[in-house]
Amino acid sequence: MATPSRIAVYSGTFDPFTLGHADVVRRAAGLFDELIIGVAAAHHKKTWFSLDARIAQVRAETHGMGRVRVLPFDGLIMDFCAAQQAVAVVRGIRNLTDFDYEAQMAAMNRKLRPQVETVFLLPDAPLQCISSTLVREISKLGGDVSQMVSLSVATALQQAQKKG
Repeated sequence: MATPSRIAVYSGTFDPFTLGHADVVRRAAGLFDELIIGVAAAHHKKTWFSLDARIAQVRAETHGMGRVRVLPFDGLIMDFCAAQQAVAVVRGIRNLTDFDYEAQMAAMNRKLRPQVETVFLLPDAPLQCISSTLVREISKLGGDVSQMVSLSVATALQQAQKKG
């Protein structure tokens, strides 16, 4: 009898996809048989990039990472996990503020779908200060984001600013 695959979901808006996100993806991909990166439609947020652009960005940044798929999702993460037959949700934790928020979300998600575990991963220490929000703000103000995102993402941020 075949062992069932251990599938995990790492979700977010990824607006933009940072080096911290990439680090969490690398770590999580080594722990599970398959990692699905769920790019949220995020109707409640004003994103810089469209859903299609964010999906393309994440696919480009994770190209060549084995056992990683990128899919869009809309709605509850636990419904997406059920549809993907995931056994775990991966969340990146940068600091205590993240932990407080994510612990609440994990408890609520456990009520919705108790069979899905939440796994918290810390990005590498130099990447822990990076957030998509801060990257967008620094980019908007003309700052250097080259230590926070890949060159292609930095270029996309500059292009998005010129359009906006």
